[in-house]
Amino acid sequence: MRNRIMRAARLVLCAAAAHVPVSVSAGWDVSKASSNFELVTLGDGELSGRSINVIHMGNVELTSGRIVAADPLAQPDRPALARTVAPGEYPVTLYQAFGRIAAASMRFAEGRPDRWELAVLPGQDPATLKDDEIFGYPVDAGVDCYMDAQTLALIDERQAQVQAQKPGADINYYDDLLAADLDANKSIYALHRPVAGKKGNVAVFWSGWGDGFYPVFWGLDRDGHALVLLTDFGVIENADGRREPKLQ
Repeated sequence: MRNRIMRAARLVLCAAAAHVPVSVSAGWDVSKASSNFELVTLGDGELSGRSINVIHMGNVELTSGRIVAADPLAQPDRPALARTVAPGEYPVTLYQAFGRIAAASMRFAEGRPDRWELAVLPGQDPATLKDDEIFGYPVDAGVDCYMDAQTLALIDERQAQVQAQKPGADINYYDDLLAADLDANKSIYALHRPVAGKKGNVAVFWSGWGDGFYPVFWGLDRDGHALVLLTDFGVIENADGRREPKLQ
C-alpha cells in the first residue's frame, strides 16, 4: 500500500551536518522518535500476546562491519551508517503486525540495551535536529534492507552477469533477480545472495505500509557497545500490535 500517511513519513528529512554524531542533544529526545524499543527485549511468546508475529530471517553476513540500511532498489549505493560493528554473521528479526512488517532488527550481542541513539550517516549530527525532525532514509520501492557496504559490489557483479547472458535486454534487478527469492516468502522478505559462492548477502523485507521515510536506532549497552540495530516503520506504537495507531 503506497502513500499511506505514517508517523515516520511526517518527520522531516534533514540535511547532513558537519559535526561528529552524538546520541542525544538538548531539545531532541531519542525516546520521542520511537515508542517501540521494547520490541527487542521481549520473547516470541510475549510478542505473540501483543499480536506481533516474529519472523527470524537468518543471518546477514557483514564482511566489513559497515552497515547499509536503505531501499535496495532506489538507493543501493547509500552510504553506510557511521557506527560500525565487528565483521561477522548477525541474525535479523522482523516484527509483523496488521499484515505488515512493523519493524526490523539486527542483533550483535545478547542483552537489554541500556540506552538508544539515532543511527546516522557520517557528518550527520542529532544536535542539529529540532523536535519534529529526524535523520533516516527514504523508501520509494516499498522494500528495505540490511547489508554490508561491500555487498554492493556483488550486486553490481550479479547484474553484470545477467546482462552478459541477455545482451541488449533491459535488466531490472527486482524482476530478474530478487523477485524469485521474495516469492518464496509471499514477497514479504528474502535473504538474498547476489553471487553464489561469495560471502555477502542481503536481508530484504517490506517496509511498513510501503514508501515513506524511516529512522534507524542503535541499542547500546552501558559501555556504549552496539547490541542491536532497529528500524521502526511506524506501523505500531508501544511495541503493541493489538490496536493500530490512529493516523494524524
